[in-house]
Amino acid sequence: QVQLVESGGGSVQAGGSLSLSCAVSEYTISRYCMGWFRQAPGKEREGVATIDTGDDTTTYADSVKGRFTISRDHAKGTLYLQMNSLKAEDTAMYYCAAYPAIARFCSLHRGLYYDWGQGTQVTVSS
Repeated sequence: QVQLVESGGGSVQAGGSLSLSCAVSEYTISRYCMGWFRQAPGKEREGVATIDTGDDTTTYADSVKGRFTISRDHAKGTLYLQMNSLKAEDTAMYYCAAYPAIARFCSLHRGLYYDWGQGTQVTVSS
């Protein structure tokens, strides 16, 4: 099991940027799928981006492509989400999550992830 703690949320005006971090406890296996999810009030939790710790392959939701970047620093045990050109519709609670990678590619299907952080709030004002 991987323990995850998010930080870096806050409030920003539309068009601005925020960077989220997720502190990751010791990996117990060699390859994980690490992801960022978000949940707005009254909406389902949706996948934003994922990264494969085996080869750093990334996948993004269409709604954030070209604006968000997921990355990780294995030495620091940290997962990042750089968010640029933020929009009001990006307002949500953001969560990092993980699951042991088995398939060739990582998925943004939330049902596959069973290690979750507590979340950090991002608010974008228009």
